[in-house]
Amino acid sequence: MKFAILSRNSKLYSTRRLVEAARGQGHSVRVLDPLRCYMRIANDGFGMRYKGGRISGYDAVIPRIGASVTRYGCAVLRQFQLMGTATPSDAEAIARARDKLRCHQLLAAEGIGLPDTVFGDNPDDTADLLALLGPPPHVIKLNEGTQGAGVMLTEKPSASRGAVETLRGLYANFLVQEFIAEARGADLRCFVVGDRVVAAMRRQAPKGEFRSNLHRGGTAKPVRITRAEAATAVRAARVLGLGVAGVDMLRSKRGPLVLEVNSSPGLEGIEAATGVDVAGCIVSHVVGLAQSRGNEDRTPI
Repeated sequence: MKFAILSRNSKLYSTRRLVEAARGQGHSVRVLDPLRCYMRIANDGFGMRYKGGRISGYDAVIPRIGASVTRYGCAVLRQFQLMGTATPSDAEAIARARDKLRCHQLLAAEGIGLPDTVFGDNPDDTADLLALLGPPPHVIKLNEGTQGAGVMLTEKPSASRGAVETLRGLYANFLVQEFIAEARGADLRCFVVGDRVVAAMRRQAPKGEFRSNLHRGGTAKPVRITRAEAATAVRAARVLGLGVAGVDMLRSKRGPLVLEVNSSPGLEGIEAATGVDVAGCIVSHVVGLAQSRGNEDRTPI
């Protein structure tokens, strides 16, 4: 099969591992910078070019679209889809996952456990907004932050109000959540591929920090998750339409609570912690999708 990987940097660990896995399974693969892809859109068909050459004949595309290029990256992925290329996560699913507020609304509507969350726009409503959440500590998150950036913990009402007022002054989009103390600075990263969790790790925040992200100095080790945790992770990915997802959860007195669903989860931390060939799992899943699509295309009408 002929694979494309949408990535701005072919030297990144995750991109390299996907290339290795695809070639290891006997497929041809090319890394394409989505910002160098340009498109022709017309009623007689869809076309795309890359650095002066035609893009065609790809059976599958694996998106590794960074948050800073979500809009254009999704447009490129959508063009691939319109040209008949299989993908594990479509453009709309990635856009849904990138918007934390929309993501939480969709998950809550399906009864998936989440930390209580509030969101508002008018400064006059700040006091009542925070009252809806209850007393601090509060976790305040930028709507499109990644890797723990744009996340802060406030431990006093005045600190919560001050943080909210500051972010509003910067015209930032954010949400406020309850702090789950019993998680003790740890969360679970469940890596979902298709309809199963292929690997899971427990991330622990360093002393004096509440964010467990590995980019923030957190440590990781493999963990055996419960059936409820696995089912929650798979359901969360399915609700958003993602075939590949990193689902971050907290263990709480109320059961598993989803913090975030990452549409482009990194492979380095999870593979190092668990020893699982996650890249190989992704490639095998995408091959199955492409083969299914090919069979559908050949089905007589």
